[in-house]
Amino acid sequence: MTAQTSYPTLTGEYTLDPTHTRIGFVARHAMVTKVRGSFNEFSGTARIDGENPAKSSVTVAIKADSIDTRNADRDAHLRSNDFLSMDEHPEITFVSTAIEQTGETSFDVTGDLTIRGITKPVTIPFEFEGAAQDPFGNARIGFEGSTTINRKDFGVTWNAALETGGVLVSDKVTLEFEVSAIKAA
Repeated sequence: MTAQTSYPTLTGEYTLDPTHTRIGFVARHAMVTKVRGSFNEFSGTARIDGENPAKSSVTVAIKADSIDTRNADRDAHLRSNDFLSMDEHPEITFVSTAIEQTGETSFDVTGDLTIRGITKPVTIPFEFEGAAQDPFGNARIGFEGSTTINRKDFGVTWNAALETGGVLVSDKVTLEFEVSAIKAA
């Protein structure tokens, strides 16, 4: 199959299933380990055109205060003005601007990512993981992808110097997406 494989049976409107979707992130901490976290509250839709993926689109809205790194003190700090400034910017959003099929099951989803009121274009490579009918009669599709951003590009600049050199929090943050979406009836 070529990079132009079509998925006509997938055409339709989809809603992200929050109980089977993970929107996460990874950042280096103290230059020696990684901290992983996720957002527990979000919504999203996708319009899939299986014949012409370039006509597809995705939108996602994430509640900034739903950040969860399994540490209440760290989560409170991440919600503060030092990081996400969630009182002033309660949502992180992504709106696709282009989707390109790059391989038989791979797609680059480019769009506008807004964090702390700052919007920048990002491209997220996704892999199509498959389609299935669940036991409740729902048509589901799955995608996985990740991309690395520089948090400073979005005004997230807080840091602390370490006595041994370096900084407490890396500038680079990897965003991770494990998506399950349900097709509208």
